Amino acid sequence: MKVDEAKCVGCGNCVPVCTMGAIYIEDSHSNVNEDECVECGSCIRFLEVEGRNPTLVRGLRKVLNKVSLQHDAPVGVCVAGALYEPTLEWPREIRRNFSNPAAVHSATGIPGRGTDEIKTNDVNEWLKENEALLLVEVGRPGLGAHMRDIEKITTVLATLGVDFKPENPITLLMTDTKTGKLNPDTLNEKVLSAIIEIKIDLDKVPVYLKKIKETVKDLPTVCSLVVAGRCGEQGDIPYLDAVKEAGLTPSPGGKTNLGLGRRGGSE
Repeated sequence: MKVDEAKCVGCGNCVPVCTMGAIYIEDSHSNVNEDECVECGSCIRFLEVEGRNPTLVRGLRKVLNKVSLQHDAPVGVCVAGALYEPTLEWPREIRRNFSNPAAVHSATGIPGRGTDEIKTNDVNEWLKENEALLLVEVGRPGLGAHMRDIEKITTVLATLGVDFKPENPITLLMTDTKTGKLNPDTLNEKVLSAIIEIKIDLDKVPVYLKKIKETVKDLPTVCSLVVAGRCGEQGDIPYLDAVKEAGLTPSPGGKTNLGLGRRGGSE
């Protein structure tokens, strides 16, 4: 994200809406910490452009300040539309791909950090009985995650032998799915969050969860684990015991999806 200094009046309304705390006021106008900015676009989406003349606004504020008065822009407003999204080049563009929910990911063709697999599995049956889908979500608003830290997880998982979801954005950044190594150009890029998707045999869930716990404990971000599987005919959840065996407390039934499409055509 960039700031047009000629338009910015330094009202500070963009500071609290930044999900990463990357915007700050200095020299009477907003500035963006480019290292921390993940190009999520929240500052533009959440601020209404008032369209006022910035020169007149600055002049009015100076006059009022002389008599101990002030003129502040209404909350939720960018006075003259000083924020703008620049054209992003590789590899910085991956920040927006992973972080901006309004942007279509250039690699997957859909918005978001993962795939639509969980929502469609009842239709395409990629995840079968006696299999489990593990999602490792890395990062959260306010913290984000560097690709170099995400790579620490993918390389460990690769040593165990996993089926990385081919269409997943993180998988698409790998130079080799056998090693889990990511494109070295991306390692210093930071995103709001990312999701690693893998499929394993159900009986291997405890081993993988324990390894993931060990790997992420020292990472400078937040990691969330999701275990998904096909429910049994009686609605039973087959992976609960496996999660408990890994020393975790499961929260069953967090999300249940029923596929409403049909395989083999649209008839």
